[in-house]
Amino acid sequence: MIIDLRSDTVTKPSKGMLDAMMRAEIGDDVFREDPTVNKLEAHLAKLFGKPNALFFPSGTMANQTALKLHTQPGEQVICDKYAHIYNYESGGASFNSGISCKLVDGDKGMFTAKQVIEAINPDAYYYSKTTLVEVENTTNKGGGACWDFEELKKIRTVCDSNNFGYHLDGARLWNALVAKNETPKQYGELFDTISVCLSKGLGCPVGSVLIGDEAIMENALRVRKVFGGNMRQAGYLAAAGLYALEHHIDRLKEDHAKAKDIEKVLSSLSMIKKVEPVETNIIIFELEDGISETDFEEKLASKDIRIISMGGGKLRITTHMDYTDDMHEKLLKTLKNLD
Repeated sequence: MIIDLRSDTVTKPSKGMLDAMMRAEIGDDVFREDPTVNKLEAHLAKLFGKPNALFFPSGTMANQTALKLHTQPGEQVICDKYAHIYNYESGGASFNSGISCKLVDGDKGMFTAKQVIEAINPDAYYYSKTTLVEVENTTNKGGGACWDFEELKKIRTVCDSNNFGYHLDGARLWNALVAKNETPKQYGELFDTISVCLSKGLGCPVGSVLIGDEAIMENALRVRKVFGGNMRQAGYLAAAGLYALEHHIDRLKEDHAKAKDIEKVLSSLSMIKKVEPVETNIIIFELEDGISETDFEEKLASKDIRIISMGGGKLRITTHMDYTDDMHEKLLKTLKNLD
C-alpha cells in the first residue's frame, strides 16, 4: 500500500466520475460545440455570479492567461513572495506577458492592503507600471492558509482607487470555501478574474477554469489558443469536473480533519522544529537543525509513504480523497515511531 501525500493531484477518478466521463455528450470544443464543456463553463460562471468562464487543461495556463488579459508588456503585478505565479509557473509571467512581479513579504503567503499600497510603483516613466494585484487562496507554500475575507475587500478598494486589475489564483479555493464557510458568489463579487482547479482536491484527472467579467474575458479564448490550450472533444474531461462539483466538495472536510491529526502528531515530535498552523489539507513543517530532509523523506519512503520537499528546509504533506482511513492510521503510527 503506497501512501502518496506529495500532492492532492495524485488522485485517480472514482468509479462514479469515470462513469460520468464515459456517458458525456461531446463535440468539437474548438468550434465551441462541446455541450459538456459549455455546461461546465456555464455552471461555474453562474456559481460565481460572473458572465464568462473558460475551461483550461491546467491551472498554470489559466493563471497565465489571466495575467496576459490584465497587463501589457513592461507592466508589473503585485503578489506575495510565495505566490504560485512567481515560484511554480516556470517564469511564465515574464515569458508570456513580458511583466515583472513585485514581491510582497506577507505572512504565510498573505499580505495586507497597506502592503499593497506600499508596493505600488511611483508614477514615473522609469518604473514598471503597476496594473494588477494577484492573490492565492488557499496559499500553497503558506501551508494551505485561508485569507481573511475582510482584508481581501480592503485590497479590492486599493485596486479600485488605482484602476488595478484583481486576480485570484483559486487553485484550492474549494478548500477555503469549506473551511471558512464562504460562498463562490462572495469571491465573484470581489475579483475581476478567478481561476479554480478541478484536479486539486476534487479528484479530476485534468482541468481548471478561468472565470471573469465580460470585458476582461473578451480575449481569453484567443489567448488560450496562442498558449496551445484548445482541445477538441474535451467534454470527457469537463464531465469529470461537473461530477466533482456535485459530489466532492463537502468531503473536503475529511481531508482537513486528517491534516489536523497529522499536525498534532508532527508537533509532538522532537525532530520537528515548526509546523505551520493547519487550516485545510496542507501541512508544511520544518525539521530541527542538523536533521536531513533527504534522510527524513527516505525513512518515510522505506515505509511506502511519499511526501515532498518545498525547498528552504520545508517539507509538505497534503491530504486528499484517495488517502484512506487505513492509510491515515499507518501514517500517524509511523510518524510517532520516528522520534
